[in-house]
Amino acid sequence: MASSLISVLTVTTPGPDTPPMPVTDGERGGLFDAVSLVPDPRNPRGIRYSLAALLTVAVCAVLAGATSFAAIADWLYDLDEPAQARLGFTKDVPAGTTVWRLLTRLDDALVTAVLADWLRSRTSPVATRAHRYRTVIAVDGKTLRGARLPEGRQVHLLSALDTSTGIVLAQVTVDAKSNEIPAFTPLLNAVEKVLGDLAGVLFIADAMHTQTDHAEQITARGAHLLLQAKGNQPTLHRQLKALPWAQIPAGDRTRSRGHGRKETRTVKAVTLHTPGGIAFPRAQQAVRITRTRTIDGKSSRETAYLITSLPAADAQPADLQIWARAEWLIENQVHYVRDVTFREDQHRARTGTGPAVMATLRNTAIGWHRINGETNIARANRRADRRSDDLIRAVTSSYPNTQ
Repeated sequence: MASSLISVLTVTTPGPDTPPMPVTDGERGGLFDAVSLVPDPRNPRGIRYSLAALLTVAVCAVLAGATSFAAIADWLYDLDEPAQARLGFTKDVPAGTTVWRLLTRLDDALVTAVLADWLRSRTSPVATRAHRYRTVIAVDGKTLRGARLPEGRQVHLLSALDTSTGIVLAQVTVDAKSNEIPAFTPLLNAVEKVLGDLAGVLFIADAMHTQTDHAEQITARGAHLLLQAKGNQPTLHRQLKALPWAQIPAGDRTRSRGHGRKETRTVKAVTLHTPGGIAFPRAQQAVRITRTRTIDGKSSRETAYLITSLPAADAQPADLQIWARAEWLIENQVHYVRDVTFREDQHRARTGTGPAVMATLRNTAIGWHRINGETNIARANRRADRRSDDLIRAVTSSYPNTQ
């Protein structure tokens, strides 16, 4: 369990005249300051509630397990007066419809960038590392099944996860009449804006993004790629499959056992000596990963072919083994948690940018708990809800540690 930023206090019932707890200098660089960068879409006349305060409440509430706009407002309403005052509400609190109307009008891409920057500021600084421990970004899309638009289409989001921290760095909404492929460029731009520089970063994605244009864009920014080849690139897949794999020794082999299943993963990699001899730009190595699974005495075999822009000196088979498996982290540690813990597919919000903003708040909650070392997000949510005072102090402080 992560340590609290404050000492344990005796629980007392505040009287009606209890003064609000002061905000210290150490708290001025926290979440309030971060979300103040988000422009307020409302007319300045008649504003009763600060956007920064409402966004801070939204983040805190989802960190404590809120799964909808109504639940966010309920969480604020249930706080005692001193806690509400610390969040900027000294007289009354907004209705659920007020929270909903404002959050559904925000620029979801900007909110994602601001909250990703805030989460990265809370992580411990990482010393300079060798290339084999490079930053690995997993890219994957997710359909919000409950967010069905009037024309019947469901909202689809494309996200980029920093696999080393568990922080979703960027998220873009896929255009209604398109697919993930055109959305890759805006996503790449958003990741570059958050990180500042993509030099040395490795992008991994499923076969949909094995596109020559994607490869050119990634490598032009000094980054690298590890992409799988399937039927959407038939010539590339045929060329990779035809390589003399029987003559290439296994570079790495791992075995695992659990849940009644035994699995062996064998990696072979070969340098492509003839640029242009394979139907994909910037490819330095061809990779074959063979997975053999045995479940209840029945065995199955699956072979995957990949290409990477990294040369053998910077990407050994053991590294490729780890990076290829990291592609599943965004599905297992983010999308699955949003569905199961936050019940995302049951949430029917569809107005404006509401679906994307709620997804961003869920990503932020998962990232916050991950950087605190939590593995069970549902349990971390329950603890944050029970310790709301600690949670509020943690997110509003500028200290790099958390609750």
